[in-house]
Amino acid sequence: MKYKNKVIPIQERPRERLLKYGAKNLADYELFAIILRTGTKDISVLDVARELTIEFNDLSQINEATVTELQKIKGVGLAKAIELLAVSELGKRMNRPRQLENTITSPKDSFYFLKENMQNLNQEKLVCIYLNAKSEVITDKVLTMGTLNQTIIHPREVLKWALKHNAYGFIISHNHPSGNPNPSRADIEMTKKIAEAAKTIGIVFVDHIIVGKNQYFSFVENGLSNNF
Repeated sequence: MKYKNKVIPIQERPRERLLKYGAKNLADYELFAIILRTGTKDISVLDVARELTIEFNDLSQINEATVTELQKIKGVGLAKAIELLAVSELGKRMNRPRQLENTITSPKDSFYFLKENMQNLNQEKLVCIYLNAKSEVITDKVLTMGTLNQTIIHPREVLKWALKHNAYGFIISHNHPSGNPNPSRADIEMTKKIAEAAKTIGIVFVDHIIVGKNQYFSFVENGLSNNF
């Protein structure tokens, strides 16, 4: 049922329902309606929110939406699009464990550090995390964005930033848009070249993490780095 803002029954208003039932019991569109706050003179905020959930049926897609894409929803202007992206980014940041922001001591740590920014992308992204001798993160760099299923990187791009930041070691990571994190032959060959180049200048290749959908592949855990 469609309502104009002024005639939405009190018992169906999202703010009142949240106070009564709690946020976890509200539908996605009701939570969006609280963020959006108002609709237009012709469309209630509930109807704008419903259209948003129809257009972005998989809510993770909003993480990668642009302002222009969000504005295609009737009732979502520039200000509302910006607010939605801001809330989405806050959600990703809150999902990242605080204790992992500065120190990475295992492949699982690497995965949790990376996953919210990588597992829902529709193209490959290659990131390097640079560490000091205590496994503390110095910085992380996006080195390349690929096509739908291929990222190409030269070892010098990885090592350039390692030298610039005086890093002890580094972790390579890229995502597989298919969601399957198993490495391809090209992934293995690329990793071997980077690890060998790092060895010649005394920088430690720590691991290569491939991020899939709620799962990962670690070269170290699976023994692929033993011969590098």
